[in-house]
Amino acid sequence: MLLLLLVSAPLLTTAQQNQFTLEEIWGGAFRTERLDALHPMNNGTQYSVLNYDRTAKASTIDVYDYTSGEKVETVVNTKDLLDLNYVISYEFSDDESRMLLAAELQQIYRRSSRGKYFVFDRTNKSTTLLSNNLVKEPTFSPDASKVAYGYQNNLFFKDLSSGSVIQVTEDGQNNSIINGITDWVYEEEFGFVRAFDWNSKSDKIAFIRFDESDVPEFSMDVYGKDLYQHQEVFKYPKAGESNAKVSLHIYDLKTKKTTKVDLSAYNNYYIPRIKWSNDPNILSVQLMNRNQNELDLVFVNAAQNTSKMVHQERDAAYVDVTDDLTFLNDNSFIWTSEKSGWNHIYHYDREGQLRNQITDGEWEVTRYYGFDPKTARIYFQSSENGSTVRDVFSVTKNGENKIQLTNEVGTNSASFSADYTYFINTFSNTETPYRFSLHQALTGEQLREIKNNNALKDKLNTYALSPKEFSTIEVKGEELNMYMIKPLDFDPNKEYPLFMYQYSGPGSQNVADRWGGSNDYWHQMLAQQGYIIACVDGRGTGLKGRDFKKMTQKELGKYEVEDQIAAAKKLGERSYIDADRIGIWGWSYGGFMSSNCLFQGADVFSMAIAVAPVTSWRFYDTIYTERYMTTPQENPGGYDRNSPISHVDKLEGDFLLVHGTADDNVHAQNSYRLVEALVQANKDFDWLMYPDKNHGIYGGNTRLHLYRKMTQFIQRSLGEPRSTLIEIKN
Repeated sequence: MLLLLLVSAPLLTTAQQNQFTLEEIWGGAFRTERLDALHPMNNGTQYSVLNYDRTAKASTIDVYDYTSGEKVETVVNTKDLLDLNYVISYEFSDDESRMLLAAELQQIYRRSSRGKYFVFDRTNKSTTLLSNNLVKEPTFSPDASKVAYGYQNNLFFKDLSSGSVIQVTEDGQNNSIINGITDWVYEEEFGFVRAFDWNSKSDKIAFIRFDESDVPEFSMDVYGKDLYQHQEVFKYPKAGESNAKVSLHIYDLKTKKTTKVDLSAYNNYYIPRIKWSNDPNILSVQLMNRNQNELDLVFVNAAQNTSKMVHQERDAAYVDVTDDLTFLNDNSFIWTSEKSGWNHIYHYDREGQLRNQITDGEWEVTRYYGFDPKTARIYFQSSENGSTVRDVFSVTKNGENKIQLTNEVGTNSASFSADYTYFINTFSNTETPYRFSLHQALTGEQLREIKNNNALKDKLNTYALSPKEFSTIEVKGEELNMYMIKPLDFDPNKEYPLFMYQYSGPGSQNVADRWGGSNDYWHQMLAQQGYIIACVDGRGTGLKGRDFKKMTQKELGKYEVEDQIAAAKKLGERSYIDADRIGIWGWSYGGFMSSNCLFQGADVFSMAIAVAPVTSWRFYDTIYTERYMTTPQENPGGYDRNSPISHVDKLEGDFLLVHGTADDNVHAQNSYRLVEALVQANKDFDWLMYPDKNHGIYGGNTRLHLYRKMTQFIQRSLGEPRSTLIEIKN
């Protein structure tokens, strides 16, 4: 006799545990404690942080002793200052005699802002308004006597002794000429805003000038609350279009003259970095060609108005710009490069001759912290213990006597004291929210715990919290990193819908042993509702070497999509996953991916959510897109073969498309074009546009509304877990 029994999930204690809600997740119920604006003081024994006294409604900048943890001084208390109630950020001068205090900030783009700043003099406790205008990127001169800043596309500096303001440039014009501040695409893709730098003697300022005259304009309607909308118009170079023409200039404070630096002998299409060396006359400049596969490191002699190339990087795909360039006392320099196939640290003399490769191995240096001249040791973070974890190490300048300074498995990140005696370690993993501890730099010995998030951890222990299970999955001959979150009452005899999450952009990483953010809480909420969550980092992602990362060159979306489809198909073969109910979602590059996965993997995926997706790389900016794809003129097939727009006819499942109308990064044009293609292909889909919201789609209840919409869409499309019929022989 054959009996068919309906097996249901066992009843566990999770019934008494709290369930996550969207209101809690997006209402700030799970915020973490941090050390805000940590600054190591010059004396090497103290550090400062920014605190907010909610009772007094005042900001304080407090100094603490490294070893005891005791507060030794309140440098600034806004309740004692006129016209300054709240400090958003602060910056010390090099000698720490003065401070810049940001009192008001207006966000412009992702990294840029304009603000109201005060100069605080620690000697007499006085505050002086830097400018009546809202200025950009104010920066002390090394001798603390002056502050340079950008205003209305021109470069200025203020003499703090006399109070006089000197205008360095005069040709700045909106959507035409920018001096000393980057344009939109440099800010977004080269990751910096301040395009000027003081030399060590405080008598010269180097700056980049951007001529945007030939860059096409992009406009966005901003609807607001008025009767008529207005347009935001800005220069945005899309792939294959004209970029700003950049030039390098040096202003001499003594002669009051500006000199243009001749860079015509080198790759000079992009100037992604400038930095003065320890020699006040030697300026380092990183230069790149348009395809970004050639990088020239050039030293400019400002006294003689000459230049020479001291180092070159070449790659068949692209070269990453480095922020790790560090000059030692003899003006030799530290440099990081992945020319060996993995990112490692190198030491070159002042002429650019290689002295030695300091680190080596099939792992990545993920962060360079600095060099201690007293011990001749270099400090860095790496993935030596596995691509999903990070540890802090030190090694001598000759590459010997490497010491691992952290030992907790997860993600460790260090902030060193000025003299490299101590470091504050920030540790987290999937089970431990951020914990801050003080360590000896030479040995890594922990001296004390500074701050933890045990209260949050205790709170979360009252919730039905599922572990994030790390593993690998073999796809296309590669072992891909993966994590999975199962319902806490997981029953292997049931079938669960699978909901996959990914980003997949070049060099990115989602599968990492670190504390997550709001998306992790949302995934936990979905797991509580009976969904299995999985994330797979496919080919093209980072931390597994140059060849793994750069294999997607000229074909963004090809191998990444193949990997997500293959991984989903393989997971669907597991007995506890319902292969007929597999969904995927992502944001930005992840939205590009989720759209492609649903369209091209119609036999695998039954639903997808795409938030703020790129739908054709033809619509995205020059620097990012051409780095990986070259131009559309050079590679038209690569642009079109892997565009979701080219595959709308294959759509069979449920599709939710979301975008903000004021997205200055991935323009809503991407979604509008995809919508038109879907309509003409006669395909049904859901879509949601958020008026006046940017790429982050936030503000007020926006995120709550968005995630409620996505949750409802998942529930409707993937349904709930099913009990499985199990044969029992009698």
